[in-house]
Amino acid sequence: MAARRAVRVAVRQGDCKAEAVARAAIDAAKVGLGERGTVWWSDGAADFNRHMARKTPYADWFASVVPGVEP
Repeated sequence: MAARRAVRVAVRQGDCKAEAVARAAIDAAKVGLGERGTVWWSDGAADFNRHMARKTPYADWFASVVPGVEP
């Protein structure tokens, strides 16, 4: 949060160097948290994000945990 505040202050003051330093601190924090950088969760499986569960290979499992849903 301090780095975000530092960006805001630097932008308001027109201090490009301070802004770059603050943005680098934000980037370092995001990389440290796993939000940026090398993907660590990829297992090579197909990505079914944005697909209806009943139309994926997980349809049977989904039907078993959600009442009233048929695969």
